[in-house]
Amino acid sequence: MMAFINATLDWIQAMSQTESAIRRSPPVSSLSGSVLVLIQFDVCEEIRLDELRQAIGARTLQQPGTRHLAPSYVRYQRPPVAEAIEPLLLDSGERLTGEIKYYDYGVTSLIFQLSFSGDWESLVHLASRWVWDIDFASLAEPIVRKKLERAPAAIIKPYSRWLSEDYFIFHVREVVGEPTAVDLNRDHGGRIAQIVRGDELPLSEAETAEVLHSQASYYRNDMAVIGWNAAFLYDSTAGAETAIQLLEYANSQLLEFRHYDELLTGVLDTVYESLAQRAGTLVRWRMARSATRLHTVLLDVAELTERADNAIKFLSDMFAARLYKLAAAKVGVPDYKDLVAQKLRTAEELYRYMIEQFNQSRAFFLEATVVLILLIELFFLFRSPTF
Repeated sequence: MMAFINATLDWIQAMSQTESAIRRSPPVSSLSGSVLVLIQFDVCEEIRLDELRQAIGARTLQQPGTRHLAPSYVRYQRPPVAEAIEPLLLDSGERLTGEIKYYDYGVTSLIFQLSFSGDWESLVHLASRWVWDIDFASLAEPIVRKKLERAPAAIIKPYSRWLSEDYFIFHVREVVGEPTAVDLNRDHGGRIAQIVRGDELPLSEAETAEVLHSQASYYRNDMAVIGWNAAFLYDSTAGAETAIQLLEYANSQLLEFRHYDELLTGVLDTVYESLAQRAGTLVRWRMARSATRLHTVLLDVAELTERADNAIKFLSDMFAARLYKLAAAKVGVPDYKDLVAQKLRTAEELYRYMIEQFNQSRAFFLEATVVLILLIELFFLFRSPTF
């Protein structure tokens, strides 16, 4: 009996020590990956990349990779120039590594990255804090201005006011159990939706379904869920590279079309005011100069739009093209592109109207000149003495 009691006491003591050891040991991480924040600025009309690269000693970015082994590619028309930047230290103590890229159509793009390891709840909390509580644009703008001061000759027609866009990418490389995309949707779809929305509170079933509807997968064990201000990627480092670069490009396009929208809005307002103030035939004669300025703006916007729109090409890579189309639609590129196209059509109609008014004024002037000459001739004819 005493042996049995002693054995029981030893078992209880061993269990107590095991429980204490478990409490003292750090929790096992169920997720690992990186959290990235993308901050972009529209700084000028054009950046001469060759001059910039020579001035700052930066490197030309390699072309994006492919999602699979087929001979298909995603290619920049003019690859951006990139360089590493000093780490960014947040008030929370987080230390973010960074890189800056310069695009030839006048956009600078910064990506700050923080390695992550933890559970789903901690990632949800981090997403909410980064999306809503930290003003990354104000932290990044001084960095960009300091960088551009080194190569002023490469910056063509700099803007006095910079438009900016930020975007968050939550890249999960590993999940305990190596689940498939279907498994993640089933078991953690609600948390993924919270991460993409940056919300700590659980979303409704309808909102969760709306978020998860905007996703794409190529293999069984990869997934990209795209939102308007954040994306969730479940993939390897190499596999996520293309998705990250396409998200970066989509946001840079959004930034460019926002600029064109504001530019055309200002130009059209000026034209409307000019037309409202001008009345009468003689005043319309001066419309030729205004029409010429308007047409110059139209040509400039059309050229810049085409350059930004064609900065990247998809050659036979249907998945990359589909992923870009999804990303562009979610961040709002087609909406702003349609606004710009509509305002371009309006500006063209105004240009034709102004030219027509000018031609009418010119025709009236010519007719009045002919009549005046005829009257002068008649005057001298009747005034002259008869012989």
